[in-house]
Amino acid sequence: MSSSFDRLKRIVARLRSPDGCPWDREQTHESLKPHLLEECYEVIDSIDSKNDSELKEELGDILLQVVLHSQIAAENSRFDFEEVASLIADKLVHRHPHVFGNYRLPDSEAVLQQWDSLKRLEKSHRESILDGVPKALPALARAQKLQTKAGRVGFDWDDAEGAWRKVLEEVNEVAAAANENRAEEIGDLLFAIVNFARKNKLDAEQILNRATKKFYDRFRKMERLASECEMEFVNLSLDEMERLWIEAKK
Repeated sequence: MSSSFDRLKRIVARLRSPDGCPWDREQTHESLKPHLLEECYEVIDSIDSKNDSELKEELGDILLQVVLHSQIAAENSRFDFEEVASLIADKLVHRHPHVFGNYRLPDSEAVLQQWDSLKRLEKSHRESILDGVPKALPALARAQKLQTKAGRVGFDWDDAEGAWRKVLEEVNEVAAAANENRAEEIGDLLFAIVNFARKNKLDAEQILNRATKKFYDRFRKMERLASECEMEFVNLSLDEMERLWIEAKK
């Protein structure tokens, strides 16, 4: 194990010690959940920005979370980091027999099917093929993960065209729905759109994030254009905002 990693473990242990940091001593697995989630999103932001300096820092923050959770468990004699590292190492070897064994697989799809098969054997206590998808995932990501799991056992559209016809069907159902049923029908439409994205080998969560960023950037441009013209943005009419939107799109 590297000296830098040993140093990190010693620092975390010291922070958690009786004469360490009051804040760190107070933390539990539960209290750290929002921090862990936030750090994951910050890693994704740094990847999207293609900033190696930020990525290196954010990966360090993720590593801190792993070491901190392991230290909390070790203090109660439940498990330690060595057990965490050993478990993931064993899992990687077991789920890659085409690398560590004496045969090879032809492509990544075959690898994923084998991964799921081996995982089901390991998790034989689970009642459903769909078990194991975290409920805390963002809604689009969870929908796509569930669809993917179902698809790998054959419950899937043959192609993207079938998924697209389902989208159109759901659009019509939203249009025809009574007010009290509209929320459910919109949910079905969103689920169908995620399926269509998946069948096109696209990640629904990522493409919605990109669309949201595009909207954010254009809206900010509208605000800057208004400011340059010495106009108070919140007092503009919808037609004036629309003209700024068209300009911002340029």
